[in-house]
Amino acid sequence: MTFFRFPDDLISLKRRQIRAYNRLALRPAVGAAELRRELIRLSCLISSHPYWAERGWSTAGRVELLRAAESGPDGERELTVRWSGNEFVVAESGTQSS
Repeated sequence: MTFFRFPDDLISLKRRQIRAYNRLALRPAVGAAELRRELIRLSCLISSHPYWAERGWSTAGRVELLRAAESGPDGERELTVRWSGNEFVVAESGTQSS
Protein backbone atom coordinates (compact mmCIF):
# COMPACT_ATOMS: atom_id res chain seq x y z
CA MET A 1 0.00 0.00 0.00
CA THR A 2 1.32 3.44 -0.94
CA PHE A 3 1.30 6.19 1.65
CA PHE A 4 0.58 9.70 0.41
CA ARG A 5 1.77 12.75 2.33
CA PHE A 6 0.63 15.84 0.48
CA PRO A 7 2.04 19.34 1.00
CA ASP A 8 -0.35 21.80 2.61
CA ASP A 9 -0.40 24.06 -0.44
CA LEU A 10 -1.53 21.19 -2.68
CA ILE A 11 -4.35 20.29 -0.28
CA SER A 12 -5.32 23.97 -0.16
CA LEU A 13 -5.49 24.13 -3.97
CA LYS A 14 -7.71 21.05 -4.04
CA ARG A 15 -10.03 22.56 -1.39
CA ARG A 16 -10.29 25.76 -3.43
CA GLN A 17 -11.13 23.66 -6.49
CA ILE A 18 -13.85 21.80 -4.57
CA ARG A 19 -15.33 25.10 -3.29
CA ALA A 20 -15.43 26.53 -6.83
CA TYR A 21 -17.04 23.34 -8.17
CA ASN A 22 -19.63 23.40 -5.38
CA ARG A 23 -20.50 27.05 -6.07
CA LEU A 24 -20.95 26.20 -9.75
CA ALA A 25 -23.10 23.15 -8.90
CA LEU A 26 -25.35 25.07 -6.53
CA ARG A 27 -25.83 28.20 -8.65
CA PRO A 28 -24.87 27.44 -12.27
CA ALA A 29 -26.35 30.69 -13.59
CA VAL A 30 -24.34 32.95 -11.28
CA GLY A 31 -20.83 33.68 -12.53
CA ALA A 32 -20.56 30.38 -14.39
CA ALA A 33 -17.94 31.51 -16.89
CA GLU A 34 -15.70 32.94 -14.16
CA LEU A 35 -16.08 29.80 -12.04
CA ARG A 36 -15.25 27.56 -15.00
CA ARG A 37 -12.11 29.60 -15.70
CA GLU A 38 -11.16 29.32 -12.02
CA LEU A 39 -11.71 25.53 -12.13
CA ILE A 40 -9.45 25.23 -15.17
CA ARG A 41 -6.79 27.41 -13.53
CA LEU A 42 -6.88 25.41 -10.29
CA SER A 43 -6.82 22.13 -12.20
CA CYS A 44 -3.69 23.27 -14.04
CA LEU A 45 -2.03 24.36 -10.78
CA ILE A 46 -2.85 21.02 -9.16
CA SER A 47 -1.65 18.99 -12.17
CA SER A 48 1.61 20.91 -12.49
CA HIS A 49 2.39 20.97 -8.75
CA PRO A 50 5.99 19.87 -8.01
CA TYR A 51 4.65 17.05 -5.80
CA TRP A 52 3.63 15.07 -8.89
CA ALA A 53 7.08 15.50 -10.47
CA GLU A 54 8.70 14.06 -7.35
CA ARG A 55 6.20 11.29 -6.59
CA GLY A 56 4.73 10.60 -10.01
CA TRP A 57 1.13 11.01 -11.13
CA SER A 58 -1.32 8.24 -10.27
CA THR A 59 -5.05 7.80 -10.09
CA ALA A 60 -4.66 6.53 -6.54
CA GLY A 61 -2.76 9.71 -5.67
CA ARG A 62 -5.56 11.88 -7.08
CA VAL A 63 -8.17 9.97 -5.08
CA GLU A 64 -6.11 10.31 -1.91
CA LEU A 65 -5.66 14.04 -2.57
CA LEU A 66 -9.46 14.38 -2.72
CA ARG A 67 -9.78 12.46 0.55
CA ALA A 68 -7.12 14.64 2.17
CA ALA A 69 -8.94 17.79 1.00
CA GLU A 70 -12.24 16.50 2.42
CA SER A 71 -10.77 15.55 5.80
CA GLY A 72 -9.72 17.70 8.72
CA PRO A 73 -11.33 20.74 10.30
CA ASP A 74 -11.03 22.77 7.08
CA GLY A 75 -12.17 19.86 4.92
CA GLU A 76 -14.35 20.58 1.92
CA ARG A 77 -16.84 17.93 0.69
CA GLU A 78 -17.48 17.77 -3.01
CA LEU A 79 -21.10 17.94 -4.18
CA THR A 80 -22.45 15.53 -6.78
CA VAL A 81 -24.67 16.59 -9.65
CA ARG A 82 -26.94 13.88 -11.08
CA TRP A 83 -29.61 13.86 -13.76
CA SER A 84 -32.90 12.57 -12.32
CA GLY A 85 -34.56 12.19 -15.70
CA ASN A 86 -36.30 15.56 -15.43
CA GLU A 87 -33.71 17.86 -13.87
CA PHE A 88 -30.24 18.05 -12.38
CA VAL A 89 -30.14 17.29 -8.66
CA VAL A 90 -27.29 18.43 -6.41
CA ALA A 91 -26.40 16.25 -3.42
CA GLU A 92 -23.49 15.70 -1.08
CA SER A 93 -20.92 13.25 -2.39
CA GLY A 94 -21.81 9.67 -1.53
CA THR A 95 -25.53 10.31 -0.94
CA GLN A 96 -28.23 8.90 -3.15
CA SER A 97 -30.90 11.27 -4.41
CA SER A 98 -34.21 10.13 -5.79
